[in-house]
Amino acid sequence: MTKAAIIVLSLIGLLAGCASFSPDGGMGEVALGVGREISPGVGKNVVKITNIEQAQRAKEQVAALLAAPLSADAAVEVALLNNRDLQAAYNDLGISEAAYVQASLPPNPGISLMNIGGTGVANFELRLIGDILSLITLPRRTEIAADQFARARQQAVATTLTLATDTRRAYIRAVAAQQQVGFLDQARSTVDAAVRLNMQLGQAGGGDQLDQVELAAFYAELSARMAQARLTARRERETLIRLMGLWGGDTSFNLPAELPPLPGEPESMAAVEVEAINRRVDLTMGRYDVAALAKSLSLTEATRYVSMLQLAGIYNNESPNMLTNSNTAINRGGAQLDFQIPIFDTGEARTRTARETYMRALNRLAAKAVNARSEARIAYETYRGTYDIARFWRDQVLPLRQTVSREVSLRYTNGVLASEGLRVDLFRFFVDARVRIGATASALDARRDFYLAAADLQAALSIGGGGSAGSEPAASTPMR
Repeated sequence: MTKAAIIVLSLIGLLAGCASFSPDGGMGEVALGVGREISPGVGKNVVKITNIEQAQRAKEQVAALLAAPLSADAAVEVALLNNRDLQAAYNDLGISEAAYVQASLPPNPGISLMNIGGTGVANFELRLIGDILSLITLPRRTEIAADQFARARQQAVATTLTLATDTRRAYIRAVAAQQQVGFLDQARSTVDAAVRLNMQLGQAGGGDQLDQVELAAFYAELSARMAQARLTARRERETLIRLMGLWGGDTSFNLPAELPPLPGEPESMAAVEVEAINRRVDLTMGRYDVAALAKSLSLTEATRYVSMLQLAGIYNNESPNMLTNSNTAINRGGAQLDFQIPIFDTGEARTRTARETYMRALNRLAAKAVNARSEARIAYETYRGTYDIARFWRDQVLPLRQTVSREVSLRYTNGVLASEGLRVDLFRFFVDARVRIGATASALDARRDFYLAAADLQAALSIGGGGSAGSEPAASTPMR
């Protein structure tokens, strides 16, 4: 086999090992990962919009989802189709794939041309220069880039799941805030009817002026409380709008009047820590980081004493020179090998840096595993705890408060007919009304906190991060 054939076969082998761009830019694995954590239907909406046709299809899907009263799942789908920050994250994935393909390519050879002329002679030299060190380390550098691209795919999954979780939380808060507005509006309407009735009694010569003032003051308190609730509802709705990437006429979508009722029983998870360790995307990314850095450390140690190695093939042509009695041109060929002598920089600093970087990633991965177990435990305990609290408000507190309110209202309405020991004055009636309204508002907050805790639990098992249930101030607090 000739030298030329050996060179050709070597180049073919190098080109065969080069990576190529995937048809979907890595988005297929992202869609599968999202579908596993949320649902296959939602995973289908994980798309990278790269042309006008895809943008038009996404717009049509968003319009169809917004046409009906928005559900939590529909809000998540709209966000995945319409959020531009998410699309920017998918562009990051494309950049990572380009870096992977680039890393798999062998270095381009260099050409050096030299022409020297003088008295009666011309000298031309051609050099073909190749970076031997880059060729030797190409397979390992390609493996490192492949791990980094795999890590980038997991990062895209994590970004998508984070947006989905944030959108679900914002949806829960928006619906709960709107529900508080509806409840307070109903309570204020009841008090307004009492105010009007008392005014009519006063105009007819009956009633008490103090009672009229007390009712008016109570109505004013409810009005101020409702104004605050409306402001909270607008703020929560705008947060949801931003996450879904909506503007213009699309922001006029309809939300349901209230959150779904509590489920019959909460989910039971016997091995919540194991679930977190197996499913957490941030742990998967940490494993890819450790794998890539381990290969990088091995590469650094292998090339510790050699940081530059180049091989050049040389062709030299010297023209005839009458001064030296040479009547024919002289052709010469040869090779040149360039490398650095490790006298001052022995590679110790590079090796130590690579080793410490690898150990840092390993320790951070171990710390994330410990934190993931803790986050999963507290997320599940919060989920169960908020369920029990919400059910207690629904099954115990509210029925008792309703019983008390019925009795107080009956005694106040029939005060003249009741015996003196059973009469209830207006002050007692106001106290009961305030407590009843506060209890109902707290029950609504408890139901909201349960659904937030359910979203936090899924986040703790898939992407990590702190919980949000109960972290925001309640939209309504008991009136005192």
